Amino acid sequence: MTPGELRVTILENGFTVATEAMQHVATVALGVWGGAGSRDERDDEHGLCHLIEHMAFKGTARRSARAIAEDIENVGGDINAATGVEYTCYTARVLGEDIDVALDVLGDILTASSFDPGELERERGVILQEIASVEDDPDDLVTDLFMETAFAGQAIGRPILGRPETVSRFTPDAIRSFCARECAPGRMVLAAAGAVDHGRVVEAARRHFGALADPARGDCAQALYRGGDTRRRRRHEQANLVLGLEGRSFRDPDYYATQIFAQAFGGSLSSRLWQEVREKRGLAYSVDAFHWPFSDTGVFGVGAGVAGKDIAQFLDVAIAALGATARDLGEDEVARARAQMKVGLLAALETPGGRIERIARQLLAWGRIVPVSELVAKVEAVGVEEARAAGRALLKSAPAFAAIGPVAGAPPLKEIAARVAAQA
Repeated sequence: MTPGELRVTILENGFTVATEAMQHVATVALGVWGGAGSRDERDDEHGLCHLIEHMAFKGTARRSARAIAEDIENVGGDINAATGVEYTCYTARVLGEDIDVALDVLGDILTASSFDPGELERERGVILQEIASVEDDPDDLVTDLFMETAFAGQAIGRPILGRPETVSRFTPDAIRSFCARECAPGRMVLAAAGAVDHGRVVEAARRHFGALADPARGDCAQALYRGGDTRRRRRHEQANLVLGLEGRSFRDPDYYATQIFAQAFGGSLSSRLWQEVREKRGLAYSVDAFHWPFSDTGVFGVGAGVAGKDIAQFLDVAIAALGATARDLGEDEVARARAQMKVGLLAALETPGGRIERIARQLLAWGRIVPVSELVAKVEAVGVEEARAAGRALLKSAPAFAAIGPVAGAPPLKEIAARVAAQA
């Protein structure tokens, strides 16, 4: 694939503008990423970052909530936002000829939101319903419980949506205080890709974001993986569970080896985990392994939904497969995992939306756009022994276990830890 024309400009206040022109593309995807997420919240701010994402669309000094939606949709576009652990983003997609409309709307909602008390009260109700919907979905809830267990007592492990007791207390002043502290132009990137003109985007960025001040802020607390055990008994047909171990940061030299190991172990239908759990024993309809990296830590896990009576057997099979993979992972399995990772990397570049996410995240994490060839080379450099060593390193950590449903048959954490340690 021929790369587009990448250009980067940093405004006087540190705000970064990056564009990638793509030939034969009529639309443009654009968005603003901020390097602050849920882990930047203080204890009394739990859920505030997500609330701010909602409130950005509820009116500005120049636009009502309806006008925000109509101004984008009148030109056939769409607008969205997402809150993550370490990033928050606000994105839009329009025809190239209408990029000024999208830039004006994004600039407006990010710098001139009114945070009207009436709108806040209504949106608070929406978020409380969103929190309730997670409580009703064991697949989502077990993931939240797992992260809270793995990173107990830390913002990085808390649910992004917040808790009813914290969300119910937020005020417009609390929102403004968080924005003043965390929305630093030196940690913000405006990225656009597709039918885009760099000069136009820079001009708009300077108009909307050029006057932002860069506040003094401390770094967020270093994350510490702890492991642990959380179980909730519910009258469900099956138990949803996650078994995890300490992973690697995306800055760690072993990051790519750990990603390859996770993919080979449980990232596809041909993986050992899927074959042992699903194909050979029929213990779960779906099972997978994952590795989630953050800037200073990471977490590896295995997730599945199984019958309550099968929990112990499932854990035995999954842990044994994990140990066997760390001991004798083969070249054919590593080659397959490398190929799957390369397809994932390259497929993300086939749309303007995928490109702006790559651009923004890399600029925030590394201060540069990493060439695709460099990423592919890192993937291809992972050999069998590197992948096995990454697996053995995972097995040395204390497990984190979370389960919901008929969990009476799950062995104690001490037994699970002993089984993991026996595979190390």
